[in-house]
Amino acid sequence: MANNPIVNMFRIKELRSRLFFTFVILAVFRLGCVLTIPGVDAGVLVDYFRDLASKNRNAFASYMDFFAGGAFSNFSVFMLGVMPYISTQIILQLALIIFPSLKRIAQEDGGQRKVAAWTRIGTVFVCLIQSFAVTVYAYSIPGAVVLENGIAFRLLAMLTVTTGAMITVWLGDQITAHGIGNGISILIFAGIVARLPHAVVELYEKVSGPSPEINPVFLIVVLIMFVAVIAFVVYEQQGVRKIPVNYAKRVVGRKMYGGQNTYIPFKINPSGVIPVIFASSFLTFPLQIVSSLGNSQNSARWIARLSAILTPTGWWYNILLVLLIIFFAYFYTQVTLNPTEIAKNIRENGGTIPGIRTDKTEEYMQKVLNRLVLPGSLYLAAIAVLPTIIQNLFGFPQSISMLMGGTSLLILVGVDLDTMSQIEALLKMHHSEGLVKRGKLRSRNL
Repeated sequence: MANNPIVNMFRIKELRSRLFFTFVILAVFRLGCVLTIPGVDAGVLVDYFRDLASKNRNAFASYMDFFAGGAFSNFSVFMLGVMPYISTQIILQLALIIFPSLKRIAQEDGGQRKVAAWTRIGTVFVCLIQSFAVTVYAYSIPGAVVLENGIAFRLLAMLTVTTGAMITVWLGDQITAHGIGNGISILIFAGIVARLPHAVVELYEKVSGPSPEINPVFLIVVLIMFVAVIAFVVYEQQGVRKIPVNYAKRVVGRKMYGGQNTYIPFKINPSGVIPVIFASSFLTFPLQIVSSLGNSQNSARWIARLSAILTPTGWWYNILLVLLIIFFAYFYTQVTLNPTEIAKNIRENGGTIPGIRTDKTEEYMQKVLNRLVLPGSLYLAAIAVLPTIIQNLFGFPQSISMLMGGTSLLILVGVDLDTMSQIEALLKMHHSEGLVKRGKLRSRNL
């Protein structure tokens, strides 16, 4: 028991405090996911979404619930989750690249605080737009809205949902500062895990019985595929491309510096699971607005048609998802691993890459990153569309297929590895053994 890492986690005061703090924040988050906003009949919502699920027509609701842990179908105060915040981050990061003046402001003293403030202000506006779409969607459900004054309901719902989304972002920041792991990623992780019990029960009901809806053979095939994908994701995460760097000896005063050989580790998939989260959240914003307006009886014909095209189970949506994943993989890699900055640091410290001229260092680094990003992004895209393949090929319900592959699997494995690596670092800092006896845990930098 003395060398048990689980026991050591709770023996170390700092780690124990961080774990308990994270559990308390997650409990608050889950409580907010079941508190229905004022003016909505929760019983009508349960019957409505159950009817949609029985007819296999709840693609949009299942997709939104996937990130919010069932909060969307409950019309809870946290129904938007952290997706508006991530969408605003993406827009702002793109703006920093497009407009050099904004980038200069971000690089000044206190610039990052300004960017964080702009992100939160932008998140409020995105939440107001999405919360208005929520009210339109609520009115499309017969008997769901019980508040007679329509203007009062819209204002109250928009204020409640926007406040709930900002509180969710604040909870994520508290986990990052005082808990374990990246707070925003942990909240998304918790929402996915919260859907697992319901998916297991639904899967059992569809497999068991005298006339099962899902062939048990298909279930075995999908489970084997599920385990294989998890193993592949973990194996891929551990892979790195090492760029050797030799530093020349330098004499400063009476001391000699340098003269060592080291390497720069580039992951096979440098951007981790970030492109999948970015692409999914980027599509969530237009998807929610179009789907909410498309369900309205007074909606235009083109909106209803666009809503049908952008369904999460459709091929057009998955094509857009693949293209966005590839784009964000290149975008995020260029932001976090700038070849120009890396080459500049190597030259300033008297380093050289064997076989590469000094003036060609930047070009070489860019070529290596391009060769890593393309297969890495295609790998992410292939796993992201896996739920659609499982659903269309084997007839699995969307609520189950989304949890057995795709974005959910990448987020679950990525956040788990990232959190485990932080726990292991804290254990070793306090002279305890890590979580694993062999090998080394590597973070996904979520």
